[in-house]
Parts: sequence; C-alpha cells; structure tokens
Amino acid sequence: MNVLGFADDNLILAQRLSEWVAAAPDLELDIAVANIALDHLGVARALLTHFGDLEGKGRTEDDLAMFRSERELTNLLICEQPNGDFGQTIARQLLFDSYQVGLWEKLAGSPDEVLAAVASKALLEARYHWQHSATWTERLGRGTEESNRRMQSGLVALARYVDEMFDEHQDLRRGFDERLTPVLDESRLVLPKDPFPRRGGRRGMHTEHLGHLLAEMQSLARAYSGVQW
Repeated sequence: MNVLGFADDNLILAQRLSEWVAAAPDLELDIAVANIALDHLGVARALLTHFGDLEGKGRTEDDLAMFRSERELTNLLICEQPNGDFGQTIARQLLFDSYQVGLWEKLAGSPDEVLAAVASKALLEARYHWQHSATWTERLGRGTEESNRRMQSGLVALARYVDEMFDEHQDLRRGFDERLTPVLDESRLVLPKDPFPRRGGRRGMHTEHLGHLLAEMQSLARAYSGVQW
C-alpha cells in the first residue's frame, strides 16, 4: 500500500484548506473548513510517522513533511490545485471526499495493523467531510444561477484530475460514481469527461502550483532547520 502517497494527499490538501482560514464566506464555514483541514493534517501526521517507521532511515514526520522537494512529494494532483472561489473548493472536496470514503473503507481491512487503525479513524472523518461537501454542492448547485455556474466551472476545471485517483485502485471507481452521481443529479451539475486526463503526482510530476504551496508551507522549517520549539 502506498502509505507515503496517502500521507502526502492529506498533507497537501490540509495546507490548501488552511488558506481559507479567516477568508471563508462566513464564520461558520471558516471554522468548518479549518476543522476539516486539521482532520487531514492529523491523518497526514499519523501516516508520515508510520512511513518513517517502515522506511527505517530515522526520518520523522517533520523531516518528511518539511524537507522533501517538489519532485519527492507523491500526492495526487487534485490535492494541490488552487482553491479558486468557494464553489471550486467545494467541487474539489466533493470529488476527493467521494474517493477517500471508499479508500478508507478498503484500507480499514489492511493487513498492516497501523494503516488499518489510521484508516478506520479517518473513515469516520471522511464520511463527515463527504456530507459537508455534498450538502454545499446541493446548496450551490440549486441556489442561484451564479452559484450553479461557479460550481459547474469548478467541476470542469477539476475533471482532468479525477482518473488519476483510480490508477492504483480501480476497484474504487464504482463506489465513487455511486456516491457522486446522485449528488450531482440533485444539484443540477455534471462532471464532464476530460479528453486529456492529467497524471503524474504519484511519480513526483506535479503541476506548477505545488512549488508555490511548498515554498509557503516549508519556509519556516527550512529557515530555522533543527530548531527545537
């Protein structure tokens, strides 16, 4: 199982979501998105620590999070995409949450006991995340003409990154579609099939957005390397 890839997905998405702190449309959303970001960060920390133990090179969660380069990160490309407006952020969350619920359901049965324990806890959180993104998708999709347009634009922008989520776990696609399709139908939205799907995140081949994200996320740790807080 790709423990490091799963860790990186949650690490990078947590950083992206944290950009909404003090910038979300209202205070309730500000708190909700911040808490979802913290959930993803908690999963990332647990999996990075576990990967460090499996690797056996003495690298800690901080080493893996703060001192790897862009080419060494293995997150899915969808996780590093900019937030855009709130509609695009919700579109990204709906797609990723629909994938991650199925992933954690599968990994909760892993023979790796640590991974299975992390997945079991993460599954509870992912189900809440999915309910949150699905609810907001329906609100925006069935809201005004403008809110529907923004949600649809977000789905169009992110469609090219969907297929990559299933390269290693094709068996999860059916569950993903079963979760996603009713929400989109109810919201009067469509996930288009992009003719040129983007891949490469798991191999360290990223979009131009990840480098900027890492520059901000890692700047303090790199400027004061070795400092004990």
